[in-house]
Amino acid sequence: MKFVLKLYVTGQTPNSLRAMQNLKLLVKEVFETEPDIKIIDVLKNPQAAEDDKIIATPTLVKELPQPMRKMIGDLSNTEKVLVGLGLIPKKHLEGNTVQ
Repeated sequence: MKFVLKLYVTGQTPNSLRAMQNLKLLVKEVFETEPDIKIIDVLKNPQAAEDDKIIATPTLVKELPQPMRKMIGDLSNTEKVLVGLGLIPKKHLEGNTVQ
């Protein structure tokens, strides 16, 4: 299964840098084959953010496989990111302590 991910960031802010680092870790831990990842700086490419209706950064967009999913934040909570992207079912988190 092919994954296409876009991470929208705003320059080199602490949250943007954290999100990029957390995405690298997530890819290493979760994906068997490396997904196609695009890092988009909204300061350099505001049209891309407008096209994808990005209202906050950092935002991770899973384009493929469908359905498209979006996650806002620095991606520090791996389980919530995986649920948000539809990679593990929400019921997996029931009964677990998630911060």
